Amino acid sequence: MSKARMATVSLAGCFGCHMSLLDIDERILQLVELVEFDRSPINDFKSFTGRCAVGLIEGGCCNEENVHVLRSFREHCDVLVSIGDCAIMGGLPAYRNFVPLKECMEEAYLNGPTVYNPSGELPKDREVPLLLNKVYPCHEVVKIDYYLPGCPPPADTLWAALTALLTDQPVELPYELIKYD
Repeated sequence: MSKARMATVSLAGCFGCHMSLLDIDERILQLVELVEFDRSPINDFKSFTGRCAVGLIEGGCCNEENVHVLRSFREHCDVLVSIGDCAIMGGLPAYRNFVPLKECMEEAYLNGPTVYNPSGELPKDREVPLLLNKVYPCHEVVKIDYYLPGCPPPADTLWAALTALLTDQPVELPYELIKYD
């Protein structure tokens, strides 16, 4: 029997959710029995090699590349899961939504207290993705099927959701796995 395929990505996030996934510890060996990783920083595959049963999305969308990658995940994955507060609500990167993008760029590259920029120019390299006017949570860009909140979600929450999804069971997370009190 062939294994289900799974993809993961970190968009505008800190990789904390991926670290939480790795925090399932020895259960990673059980996960590898259920799944073959496709596009993921876990195996360093940069593009999809086939259809995936599950896609895990960490981080929101702050630039054009994030939007492109997220849309590609929606196209290639049967189920998309937003993991962590950045993917669900924009998280810390979305704090820039309170300041116009022009002001953010000027502070970062021209006027900041530690900035040394004698040319006085803003970055404009074609290799650097264009920033969006605001940071968007994933569900404002594509349809998301499940949400696992937290910063990051606990390893046990990720494990419970993944094993349910990969074994065609309903995703039922008891209060203990999603409480933050």
